[in-house]
Amino acid sequence: MKRHITPRQLETFATVARLGSFSRAAETLHLTQPAVSIQVRQLVETLGLPLFEQIGRDIRLTAAGEELLATVRVLDHEWNRLDAAIGALKGLHSGRLRVALVNTAQYFLPRMLGAFCRRYPEIDVQLEITNRAGVVDRMRKNEDDLYIMSYPPQDIDVVVRPFLDNPLHVVAPLGHRLTGRRIDATALADEPFLLREAGSGSRAAVDRHLQASGQTLKVRLTVASNEAIRDLVASGVGLSILSRHALAADPADNGLCLLDVAGFPIQQPWSIVHLKGKVLSLPAQAFIGELLQAAAPPAAA
Repeated sequence: MKRHITPRQLETFATVARLGSFSRAAETLHLTQPAVSIQVRQLVETLGLPLFEQIGRDIRLTAAGEELLATVRVLDHEWNRLDAAIGALKGLHSGRLRVALVNTAQYFLPRMLGAFCRRYPEIDVQLEITNRAGVVDRMRKNEDDLYIMSYPPQDIDVVVRPFLDNPLHVVAPLGHRLTGRRIDATALADEPFLLREAGSGSRAAVDRHLQASGQTLKVRLTVASNEAIRDLVASGVGLSILSRHALAADPADNGLCLLDVAGFPIQQPWSIVHLKGKVLSLPAQAFIGELLQAAAPPAAA
């Protein structure tokens, strides 16, 4: 059976399974939709069982499809292991690095990744930026080597390496009445707040902090964009709690100021995360080393 199954067929099948759509898989793979359908149909004919079933407008994996997808993931793991072994023999002059990061990390991680790319120009780097739910979904599917996030999932067996501070500050528009003085968190009780959506790393950190301190906030809006929150706060719609990395070096450039609130900033470090059983390629190991070194405080003279 295995002689009649090609890597291209497996890649096409796995892409359809991941995206839940033949048309989106065709766009991703730069193929026509009939070509994708033919690849999957050939797999079905070889295996003798359907791999997908149509439920309304959605397609779902059959039991045979689930088994095949599990096998594809095992094969991908073994290819990664081979890549790592070959890369070690060749030295760090080739290979592939796949990194997924949550939206807020885009304010600093690309600069670090850029330095890595300049150092190792022959390494193929693939970068995916999405929300936390998207990163966790990619992690479950073992689609990347490394994940950059501040709130790793609790229900996946992962290795977590904190590498960079991620202070979350209370931000207000310039000239706000609470600016310039030390205040207790109770002073915020009547202020309207704009917070990130439930499920985001920063929102999880804020919710944990509020629960631990017994505080509550008046949440006026839930917004899934740091940029939108910055603009809304600057226009006087309310206050927010944002990562320092989401703000300009001088917050005044965003029309914002940081309030001096007892119990803040909340500390929720950025972490490098990967699956515990993941065979890390040489590029992935090198990039971890670069991130840890770049974020390390300078040694005392």
